Amino acid sequence: MLVWLAEFAGSFPILNVFRYITFRAGGATATALLFVFFFGPAAISWLRIKQGKGQPIRTDGPESHLAKRGTPTMGGLMILTGLFVATLLWGNLRNPYVWIVLGVTATYGAIGFYDDFLKVTKQSHKGFSSKARLGLEIVIALAACTAIMQVSPPSIASGFALPFLKEWMIPLGILFPVVTAFVVVGAGNSVNLTDGLDGLAIVPVMIAAGTFGFIAYLAGNAIFANYLQIHHVPGVGELAVICGAMMGAGLGFLWFNAPPAQIFMGDTGSLGLGGMLGTIAVAIKHEIVLAIVGGLFVVEALSVIIQVAVFKRTGKRVFLMAPIHHHFEKLGWTEPQVVIRFWIISVVLALVGLATLKLR
Repeated sequence: MLVWLAEFAGSFPILNVFRYITFRAGGATATALLFVFFFGPAAISWLRIKQGKGQPIRTDGPESHLAKRGTPTMGGLMILTGLFVATLLWGNLRNPYVWIVLGVTATYGAIGFYDDFLKVTKQSHKGFSSKARLGLEIVIALAACTAIMQVSPPSIASGFALPFLKEWMIPLGILFPVVTAFVVVGAGNSVNLTDGLDGLAIVPVMIAAGTFGFIAYLAGNAIFANYLQIHHVPGVGELAVICGAMMGAGLGFLWFNAPPAQIFMGDTGSLGLGGMLGTIAVAIKHEIVLAIVGGLFVVEALSVIIQVAVFKRTGKRVFLMAPIHHHFEKLGWTEPQVVIRFWIISVVLALVGLATLKLR
């Protein structure tokens, strides 16, 4: 919204800074951070009163988790509110990519909120019907990916980019929304499965957001995109503002989510933020790079898929407990050890993802 101030740069040259994406991304980061930091305590108190017993804790999980009973969930409301306030304030609201990404973030967050609501009110791990939930996610992802195809340059609109290659893309045609919807749905649910320990999901999400904010800025700039030989997508640079807002909101939330957590992110946050990352990856033509940068999320999801598939077939478990972060807890790792080591892995994967920009 503040970008309109740049129109008065002729009379007040200093206002020209509002044209720059980097300046507005920084402003969005600071705004989201301060918003969540200052309104967080009131939000946590309100959620604690409304939820009573808080998020139900699995009795079959690590014994250390039983001490977390009574901790409120739906902390994603804090993150998403900070993200939206900052983006609406600092983003260019005439940009269609901004609204597509915010639309997926909001709707996925709403699905997660309903799931959290059912779990809290019923004090059960069985929330929203998995089939109905997945169906809604797919419909939303298909609509978003179709919209991205419509607003992208015709020459690359239906192409699926591959890292390490310069210009060639897989021409998907009308199958583009179907294939890329899988990226959005997969990202949302992978982040959701990762959110199981204090601070475990939010930091890797911030790392991925920072990485994709940087790539979005480069892909949206014709000069940088040409130099790096990545696909230039006009307008996607504005998504760096959303990524900045995500990082700021995430930092503010981490203040309250650091061990021992005062509040859990819940499906409200994890599903919404995962959907956001997946949609941004589709928009900037770096879908496979998301699987690299978000490799931790991929491993978490695969551990659940493998565990369920093998158990149904043989009656045996591959991991002591899935998702895989619980497996390491069962092996004797403390919660901080699991969390910090997974953060380190996320940083390494982000660097590998960024390296793909030059290995072409």
